Amino acid sequence: MDQLDVALVETMQAHPRIGDLELSRLTNVARATVQSRLAKLEAAGIITGYGPDIDLTAAGHPVLAFVTLEIVQGSLDAVTTELDSLPNVLEAYITSGSADVVCKIAAMSHEDLKDTLLHLSQSGSVARSTSVIVLSELVPPRVLPMLKKGAADGPSRSPAFTPR
Repeated sequence: MDQLDVALVETMQAHPRIGDLELSRLTNVARATVQSRLAKLEAAGIITGYGPDIDLTAAGHPVLAFVTLEIVQGSLDAVTTELDSLPNVLEAYITSGSADVVCKIAAMSHEDLKDTLLHLSQSGSVARSTSVIVLSELVPPRVLPMLKKGAADGPSRSPAFTPR
């Protein structure tokens, strides 16, 4: 990604419902350049979607927890199926270290979280779980600082673009 790609992503995040024409106006590049760049970013799998961001608390799920799972040897497929069947499991990752899997779980209440944790512990494929409840968000989910840092400092592939 170069500086124009990052500028396009940054502008789109600042204006989620922006169209190509307005995006080209705000970044000072031709509309065809914007369309071409977005198509390339999508084809490369860098831009994966345009869905709305959801505030879980406002949506009725104010409890957020990170749960580590130690799984029974050979039961990764069963754990994957189990986690996929639970709608409040937002994300799950295979990890290195003492835990095999780390999950991000949202819940309507502490009772709801407890029910999810009990369900997981009774699955037969989870040997042990440890949960940490989130008290508040310190750094919101983000990718722009990393993309900006990684963008080439040299000239953009689009000569008309000048970073701000």
